[in-house]
Amino acid sequence: MDPVDVLRVLGNKYNAEILEATHAPKSAQELSDELDIPIATSYRRIEELSEHDLLKLEGKELADEGRRTKVYRRQVDEISVQFGVNETTVETKERTEAKNALVDVWSDLGADSSE
Repeated sequence: MDPVDVLRVLGNKYNAEILEATHAPKSAQELSDELDIPIATSYRRIEELSEHDLLKLEGKELADEGRRTKVYRRQVDEISVQFGVNETTVETKERTEAKNALVDVWSDLGADSSE
């Protein structure tokens, strides 16, 4: 990952909020509603984050309207930027499948308890 590109992507409006919100899979519409982002912007930001391997298509889920919709989850839990004299470096800590599974279990338990 080019450090300058990553910093540019993270600096774009809504991208950090989208990464925060996608600890569990979310659709573009869910992100738009939750973060008060125009839907077209939500799609553009998802594409940009995906191109830089910060967000990943997790699959498709059944939406309230009865159709399948793409859901996305962040690929990283941590991004560290170090500014050196002649070099800037970016290190990422990727999310593990185990952590994703744990988040999914907790989400399911929360949904079951509210019913």
